[in-house]
Amino acid sequence: MNDRQKPVAVVAIGGNSLIKDKEHTAVRYQWEAVRETATHIAEMIAQGWTVIVTHGNGPQVGFILRRNELAAHEVHTTPLDLIVADTQGSIGYMLQQALDNEFARRGLYRRAFTIVTQVLVDRDDPAFQNPTKPIGGFLTKEEAERFAAEGWPVVEDAGRGWRRVVASPQPKAILEENAIRAAAEEGWIVIAVGGGGIPVVRNEKGELRGVPAVIDKDRASSLLARSIKADLFLISTGVEKVALHFNTPQQRDLDRVTVSELRRYMAEGHFAPGSMLPKIEAVIEYMEAGGKHAIITNPPNIVRALNGETGTHIVHG
Repeated sequence: MNDRQKPVAVVAIGGNSLIKDKEHTAVRYQWEAVRETATHIAEMIAQGWTVIVTHGNGPQVGFILRRNELAAHEVHTTPLDLIVADTQGSIGYMLQQALDNEFARRGLYRRAFTIVTQVLVDRDDPAFQNPTKPIGGFLTKEEAERFAAEGWPVVEDAGRGWRRVVASPQPKAILEENAIRAAAEEGWIVIAVGGGGIPVVRNEKGELRGVPAVIDKDRASSLLARSIKADLFLISTGVEKVALHFNTPQQRDLDRVTVSELRRYMAEGHFAPGSMLPKIEAVIEYMEAGGKHAIITNPPNIVRALNGETGTHIVHG
């Protein structure tokens, strides 16, 4: 299965590729969403791409945390690094099965598999002193006080309730990078860096240890795309195109935009933190490190965007 001449794309799929809305979170609905997303990725592969798929895991982490809470009087709770590993396995399984079924249906000689991926962070990253990434569901004040007493940082979230927060450190290195690169060079379709990767640090002995943190999925995907020198970095999200003045009468969609233009729009405050901003930062990092081409679009338009018909295309200039 050798496809070294095929171009390689890192495709980062967002939560909408796994869970479409809050009313359809059950596993059967997640399967439906994953199978639909797999059709778009398989069509991309049919056009000649070797694809490395990365994915989010926010809702799934929340579900596991809630199960921990409900069962805490019966069984041990699960630390956050193991929860990220759990979701890499479960979501990876869903993606690889859905992709393999699509390959069989199309007569494509391709197979997908998942690599449980650790991502190194700096144990002195300032993020550990200022946790800001919300995880899990909303809490009452009483629940928040109980978690705070147990050592969890908690914050009040815009009048909607209280939530636990964890650090979101910068990704420094993808420890399974060589395995991911080698598999892609052999033509495998790889699912990796799920949920931004399992965050790990090196202790005083140089040993790896997991830490309670969440790495931004788009930043980790960008690091992977840069590290393996991917030909394309594609972020699949909830909108067809990036927009200025989003969701206002002045909204203007961006079709083709240079890195310098993106930087200006970012400085003007067009992109919301925790939403589009980390995606913009991720594609800028990729392009400024020598990346060739980046695209932001939604799952149904992946192939149309590849053909230049839609999506926001980030280019040099």
